[in-house]
Amino acid sequence: MFSIRDYVDRNVSRNSTTSRVSTGSTTKRPTIKDVAAQAGVSISTVSLVINDKGYVSDQTRERVQEAARKLNFVPRPAARALPSKTTGNVGFVVRDDHFRRTEPFYTGVYLGTEFEANNRELYVLLTTIPTEYVPGKHTPRFLREQNVDGILVAGKVAPAFLAEASTSGVPVVLIDFEHDTLPAAVIDNRGGAHAATRHLIDRGHRHIALVGGDMDHPSLHARREGFQLACFEAGLSPDQVQFIVASEGESDYATGTVLAKRLFANGAVPTAAFCINDATALAVIDQAAGLGLKVPDDIAVVGFDDVPQAKHNQPALTTVRVQTDHLGELAMRYLVDLIEESRSRKVRPGRDPHRITLPTELVIRDTT
Repeated sequence: MFSIRDYVDRNVSRNSTTSRVSTGSTTKRPTIKDVAAQAGVSISTVSLVINDKGYVSDQTRERVQEAARKLNFVPRPAARALPSKTTGNVGFVVRDDHFRRTEPFYTGVYLGTEFEANNRELYVLLTTIPTEYVPGKHTPRFLREQNVDGILVAGKVAPAFLAEASTSGVPVVLIDFEHDTLPAAVIDNRGGAHAATRHLIDRGHRHIALVGGDMDHPSLHARREGFQLACFEAGLSPDQVQFIVASEGESDYATGTVLAKRLFANGAVPTAAFCINDATALAVIDQAAGLGLKVPDDIAVVGFDDVPQAKHNQPALTTVRVQTDHLGELAMRYLVDLIEESRSRKVRPGRDPHRITLPTELVIRDTT
């Protein structure tokens, strides 16, 4: 099973430059990034070895330790970026069913947090939790041992975990999810969906469907609101707008396939579909092809997220681009600010204390 950690180990190390680091007084002191490049692993893996936390295979551990010896690497004390800090670690939590090849969104988010953490000489401790979270039984080790200065939570997780994290005594920032009492870094879901739907309307479509699952997710619900606003502004009547949705389940390709079959079984197939994400959009395109329908001639399709497959699909998918790595960087900066503020007891004026929003971009390709 492909995981975020697999992706990071392959790509961060591939894109890193292995530097020759001398021990002389005139050369740069080796960093954790140098060790990661030398060992061919991610920075977070080096962090786990250095701190003796989490699971790392014996072979990988020996490779990291050998790289550290070759470079004469000595771990620095707490990261300088955060005054009076205690560990230099930040926890990153994602649900285990998002920890897979078919969910590239959170891979990009994680990489963004890793890059920003590296700039600040912080270590990201990555862990997954189950959908049905039980406090105590599934509590991340870094939370039990109070071994982090802050926590990033990516995506929708169980309320029980949010309650546990929010009482941990360290700042928590949510990513791509919202909660009444916790700060969050989110994308402009409403604005992105509005722009995508306006694009379909501007192309002359007057019978449009919204297709998507997991509509109780705050981010996806906001996309529905953006879709509805654009339809209302265009004066579309209720019989011109269809909702092929499911409140439960995942917004993945499998759910998208089920919903696409419902869409095409309705008889009066709309001329356009705004899909809640790219996985759903790709499922709609595949189902249309199976029925002999052409995209966009018979039905235009727009997705959301701009995952890698969107550009390479035939036809290439019109979608709303989300810079997931930038979202991760933004969330990490927000968390660092909160950690600094919690230590200095200062609150910066002129900023929404609960949410920061990343804009989106409509990318027009062949499906519209």
